[in-house]
Amino acid sequence: MARDRRSGGRRGKSTRSGGSIDQLPWTQVKNTYPAYELLNPDQMDQLHATSMRILSEAGIRVMGGNVMDLFVGAGAIVDRDTQTIRMDESIVKEALKTVPREFTLTARNRAKQITLGGNNVTFGLVAGPPNVHDCINGRRQGNLTDYQNFIKLAHHFNAIHLIGNQVTAPLELPANNRHLDTYQANLTYSDLSFHCSAIGRGRALDGINMMAISRGQTPEEMKDDPGVITIISVNSPRLFDDAMGDGLIAMAEYGQPVTVTPFTLMGAMTPVTLPAALAQQNAEALFGVVLTQLVNPGTPVMYGSFTSNVDMRSGAPAFGTPENAKANIVGGQLARRYGIPYRTSNANASNAVDLQAAYETMMASWGAVLGGANIVYHAAGWLEGGLTASYEKFIMDVEIIQNMIEFLKPMKFDADELGFDAIQSVPTGGHFFGAEHTMARYETAFYTPMLSDWQNYENWEAAGAKDALQRATGLWQQALRDYEEPAMDPAISEELEAYAARRREEIGSGEP
Repeated sequence: MARDRRSGGRRGKSTRSGGSIDQLPWTQVKNTYPAYELLNPDQMDQLHATSMRILSEAGIRVMGGNVMDLFVGAGAIVDRDTQTIRMDESIVKEALKTVPREFTLTARNRAKQITLGGNNVTFGLVAGPPNVHDCINGRRQGNLTDYQNFIKLAHHFNAIHLIGNQVTAPLELPANNRHLDTYQANLTYSDLSFHCSAIGRGRALDGINMMAISRGQTPEEMKDDPGVITIISVNSPRLFDDAMGDGLIAMAEYGQPVTVTPFTLMGAMTPVTLPAALAQQNAEALFGVVLTQLVNPGTPVMYGSFTSNVDMRSGAPAFGTPENAKANIVGGQLARRYGIPYRTSNANASNAVDLQAAYETMMASWGAVLGGANIVYHAAGWLEGGLTASYEKFIMDVEIIQNMIEFLKPMKFDADELGFDAIQSVPTGGHFFGAEHTMARYETAFYTPMLSDWQNYENWEAAGAKDALQRATGLWQQALRDYEEPAMDPAISEELEAYAARRREEIGSGEP
């Protein structure tokens, strides 16, 4: 099984990679600050009431008879002709009684177990882009080699806690079975937990089975110790397709966490106003939450928020906007109201790793952190509105994440930290460079960036005058050189290979 290669010290170099890139050690991040409350209680009540009206009057359209059957059993009004489900608030309240407020997600390396819910924060790798880009090879279609490289980078950098669903699609592989190659890469090149695809029952079960194999267990043994998670994307407005329903049901049957995330872009998939978008998001998310509990009460589930706006001049999605940051914060308020762990994102809409990419990502990151996010999804590598996974953007995002992690650490506050003796020991008009108080802390006093360059202009120029983008290119190249594959028992590796080969044959023959 995988070795525990966590580094020691406040910002010791990664002992798992053996490299020289300065980074923070692996840790379960805690947000010890109070979550920001953007809306007052009356406004929250209005949001909730409108969401309940959406569920009870407008309803949610579903495309799977199995989902309809579950809601019939719960007492909802199901119109099979229009495939519309309407339910009153009592069904929602009953389902919320069994939703866990916290749960763990255990990777094949148990030292990388993460807790979701409460004040825990995790940061995930970008997921889903069909393209990749770096400043050496340019923009190109997603492929397995680049996919594997991103998994190696995610393993190398301690700031990444979770692998997203297909960091980039390996488009050279058959669409119906490429998920097997990506799951195998996740488990071979990293020892982190990952999001598996829930487009249908088969892909979800493959993720569950392959994680179980990597842990030397059966899927049944993982029911009380989940190892994979998925995202169920609601097709806003108010449509829940059959493939997503089947994937959700499979995950819930095996006790694996589900994140229900409406994709709500104001002006396109919701009304143009933020309160309306949030009410619709809330109704759609709660519908999926209820479904998980109808399948298997106690199934871990997360409240997903992915609300932003479009550019009203072109219709293109916009991210990292003030409206997006507000939605990230209010999404957290809603999740806490219902006692559900919270997932959101820090996306951007830039087409290049530039100033726009930086400020939009930072804007959305602050909204996510202030909102009390438990997972910040797409946290590293997202570019071009989610159409491209970028190597340089990944490095820039790890720097942003590490800044957030350091910000979230509570201040040590005691007599020594207050430093009265140090203040008294230095003459007026003097300096603290050589003071005993300074010398005892000079290596660990402040966050040490891996990407920023704090040299003065002359030294920076003499060193080649590289800007942040050029430095990021060097860092991802160095990280791939320094990467070390996590150990895996050869017998388990062979079992994973055999499982993937068997499933490719079954899928090719038309089995689910």
